[in-house]
Amino acid sequence: MSKRWKIRPDGSNWGDFGPDDQLGRLNLLTEARVLEAVKQVRTGKTFCLSMPLDLPGGNAINPSRLPPELKPVIREGEIAFDGPARRDNPLQTDLLCDDAMLIHSQYSTQWDSFSHIGAMFDADGDGEAEHVYYNGFKVLSEETGKGLYGAIGAVNLGIENMAESCVQGRGVMIDLRAHCGDERRAVGFAELMAIMAKDNVEVAEGDLVCLHTGFADRIVEAAKTPDPQPVGAVCTVLDGDDKALLNWISESGVAALVSDNVAVEQSSSVAREMKVPGPVLPLHEHCLFKIGVPLGELWHLSELAGWLRENKRTRFLLTAPPLRMPGAVGSPATPVATV
Repeated sequence: MSKRWKIRPDGSNWGDFGPDDQLGRLNLLTEARVLEAVKQVRTGKTFCLSMPLDLPGGNAINPSRLPPELKPVIREGEIAFDGPARRDNPLQTDLLCDDAMLIHSQYSTQWDSFSHIGAMFDADGDGEAEHVYYNGFKVLSEETGKGLYGAIGAVNLGIENMAESCVQGRGVMIDLRAHCGDERRAVGFAELMAIMAKDNVEVAEGDLVCLHTGFADRIVEAAKTPDPQPVGAVCTVLDGDDKALLNWISESGVAALVSDNVAVEQSSSVAREMKVPGPVLPLHEHCLFKIGVPLGELWHLSELAGWLRENKRTRFLLTAPPLRMPGAVGSPATPVATV
């Protein structure tokens, strides 16, 4: 048993991949499974599954996350853009452009790491709930109370662990939009199973499951000026309050869960009504805190979903590592699907 915890949450898999595991279900992306995923490449056609990283635009979708900024790099007292690489030698012919990027790690197409969502939970059995994350880890140093960069920077479960795993495997598309249109509603276990049955979708252990809702299309169409009211009232989301759905995520063995909407799920109706204690995002808690399933959000899946439907396929090779930034709790991504 891990020295970090004496009690693990109900329905969790803490310790199943080892007492010090920080990869969760990504451990299922074995060499054998990558080889199986490569068998899905039959045409060599590729799809970029990222929106432009300056979308959605503004901060209407999430007031705390701001658009990325490109900033100048100063060399020899001047902005290093479309100028000589060195200014001390008039004979050199090289031109240089350089820049710096400031970006919120979860502004656009992104991965959530396990340090993104934790819970108040009594893991040490002393009767008092404490801050704890997947596999009993804490994100601040227990010795200093600080992160890698002072007040922030996860000392455990940072996105760099996910990057080091490379995140390559068999992607499986579940095309919710083809059956639900752009209507805003929460899809639970029963409806999800019915949709999968109609489209002959099979999900196996270690698969990277992608949910196409069409939401990212609305973001792209809004051209950096999304109105949070209509955008928040369209396209399907998963029903995180549905226990059967959460059980399916556990039992199916999926390695990661991806959507083209803001948060995969809708916020919990139970939590909104404030009748009982609980998470605002129960699917996030289940995946990131309990069972180690990373979540991808705001991916751009429509072109791939359309091609797969036209060609009567649901599987593909997915390559989607995040940035290898130590301590980050999320990361922009430019996922690539190959069919």
